Amino acid sequence: MQVATVSSVGEAVERAVTALDVDRLHREYWDQNEFLVIKQFLPRAFVEETLVPQAQGVKAELNRNYIPGHKKGGSVSYYTVQEKAPRFLDLYRSASFKAFLDRLVEAKLAFCPVNDPHACALYYYTEPGDHIGFHYDTSYYKGARYTILMGLVDRSTQCKLVCELFKDHPTKQPRHLELVTEPGDMVIFNGDKLWHAVTPLGEGEERIALTMEYVTNPEMGTVKRLYSNLKDSFAYFGLKTVFKRAFSGSKHSS
Repeated sequence: MQVATVSSVGEAVERAVTALDVDRLHREYWDQNEFLVIKQFLPRAFVEETLVPQAQGVKAELNRNYIPGHKKGGSVSYYTVQEKAPRFLDLYRSASFKAFLDRLVEAKLAFCPVNDPHACALYYYTEPGDHIGFHYDTSYYKGARYTILMGLVDRSTQCKLVCELFKDHPTKQPRHLELVTEPGDMVIFNGDKLWHAVTPLGEGEERIALTMEYVTNPEMGTVKRLYSNLKDSFAYFGLKTVFKRAFSGSKHSS
């Protein structure tokens, strides 16, 4: 099987965005309290041929964490993605994709600063019981933070993305969803509004997901940056990865 070139990722994203019914998706996103699912944003075959090999190729780099009662799994940071799995950045940095997101969320989005390991990262559920408990993707930035999740590998009957829409909404009844994120499926949400979890992985199963983060203001206070780094160290990427890179490079990506 011939593997597509890096440039083809950008071309595939361009085609995917062009094919979207943006007006309908915009209505759905706001009707669901800033939450949207796009099935097969990228074709499954394309994802499995072009992106999954890169995710599998950095498996040896993943940092595994276990927080009793909350989280068990593995993560690969933006720094490793940038160095060893750069095709994901063709999606993250796509001008057409970001323009679509700007229109969808009604805000001018920015990439996360280069010292944010969550900017474009990979999350692995590879051992029985891997999961993450209910949480918000809380923004420690001075603006809002938006999460885009895309399925890469989903060989599981038990490991699902579970969402509670409208959990803290003053007038609406909460709505429970259980989602299978197949390769190419995309989920978009405001991190401060979606209460969500991933249910435990079963024996002999595997789930890998890409997450990308965008912000309305890439500034973060010193205290919140320290707290964010500590959380990322223990819950995701490890002390060495986070604090080796936390204060390196420029403060903002372009």
